Amino acid sequence: MLEAAAMAFFRNDQVNWLNLHYGIHALAISGGSVFFGAFLLHAGVPAPAVLLAIAAILAGRFVLRPWILPLARRLGLRTLVIVGAVLAAGEYPLLARVHGVGPGLYALVALSSLADTIYWTCYHAYFAALGDAEHRGHQIGAREAIAALVGIISPLAMGWGLNTLGPDITFWITGLVMAVSALPLLATPEVVVLAEAPGAMAAGWAGVRFFAADGWIGSGVNFVWPIALFVTLGKSFTVFGVAMALAAVAGAVSGLVLGRWIDRGHGAKAVWGVTACVALAFVFRSVSMGNPIAATLANAAGMVVTAIYVPTLMTAVYNLAQRSPCPVRFHIATEGGYDAGCSAALICAAGLLWIGVPFALVLLLPLAGVAAQTWLLSRYYGAEAPLKPLATI
Repeated sequence: MLEAAAMAFFRNDQVNWLNLHYGIHALAISGGSVFFGAFLLHAGVPAPAVLLAIAAILAGRFVLRPWILPLARRLGLRTLVIVGAVLAAGEYPLLARVHGVGPGLYALVALSSLADTIYWTCYHAYFAALGDAEHRGHQIGAREAIAALVGIISPLAMGWGLNTLGPDITFWITGLVMAVSALPLLATPEVVVLAEAPGAMAAGWAGVRFFAADGWIGSGVNFVWPIALFVTLGKSFTVFGVAMALAAVAGAVSGLVLGRWIDRGHGAKAVWGVTACVALAFVFRSVSMGNPIAATLANAAGMVVTAIYVPTLMTAVYNLAQRSPCPVRFHIATEGGYDAGCSAALICAAGLLWIGVPFALVLLLPLAGVAAQTWLLSRYYGAEAPLKPLATI
C-alpha cells in the first residue's frame, strides 16, 4: 500500500522537481516568513501597523496581478516562477533594515507585493498544469509534507541566527536559500500561455470564492497568530523558533494521510472533519493566549490542521484550474480572491487591536471564513463531477 502511494506522487518527474523547488523555497519561507511579523514587531512597528503593512502588500498584489498575463504570454510560466523566487530573495535583506514605520518598511511592502504577485500566481498555475488530477491529493500531500519537514529545521536556525548572528547576516542567508530554490526549476519544462482563452476568467470565479474564504482564514493562521504567539512567548526569537519547530514535527505526515484519502473519493467526508478541526484550532489558540505552554500546544495542533486543510482545499482548486480554459488566467482571478479576503480580514483585525480588543478575541475572526469554506468545499466534493480532459494552457 505504501509503495503504491509513493508511486502515485513520485512517478511524475516534473512534479518531483517542482516539489524539490518548493522544499528549498519552504526552507526560506518557514524561517523568514514565519518570523516576518514577529521581527517587524521587534523592530518597533506596533502590532496594528504590522497587520496594515501586510494588508498593503496584499492590496499591492491585487493591483499588480493583471500585469501577470501579458508577462506570462511573453515569457512562459516557468520563467516567471524563477523570476518571482529571485525577487522574493530580496525581501529578507530589506526586512533586516526595517526600524519602525518608515522608508525601510515602505520599500519592503513594495518589493513584497511585486515578488509575491509574480511567484504565487505563476507557481499555482504551473503546479496545476504539471500535476495529475487523479493523484492530486497525493502530490499536494507530498509537497506539504516536505514543507513541514524543512519547517522543523528552519525556525530553529532562524531563532538561533537572529540571536547570535544578528538580523543582517541571518536574513541575507535566508535570501540566498530562496534564490537557490529556483535551480530545480531549470529541469522542468516551460509552459506557454495561450494568447486567447474565452471563458477563462468566468471559470475562475469558483476559485475566487475558495481563495477569498481561504484568505480570511489565512489572515489568522499566517499573520495574526504568529504575532500573538510571539507576544505570549515573551518576544523571544529562540523560544518562538522552538515552538514553530515543534509544530512542524506534529504536521509532517498529516497531509500525506489525508491526500491519499481524498484521492480515494472521500473528499466530501474530509471537508466536514477538516473544517471542524480548523475551527477548533482557532478556538484553542484563542483560549491559550497568555499561557506559553498552552500556546505552544495550540500552535502544534494548528500545524496538523493546516497540513490536512491544504490538500482538501488545493485538490479542488488545482483540479478546477486544470479543467479551466486557461490555468494562468484562472489563478490570476483566484489569487485576487485571496488578496481581497486576507487584506479585508487584516484590516478588521488591525482596527480591533487599535481600539483595544484583546488578541484572544481577534483570533476568532477567521471562524467566519471557516464557515464559508465549509459550505464551498462541501458543494464541490458533494457534486463529484467527473474530470474533464486536460486543458491547453
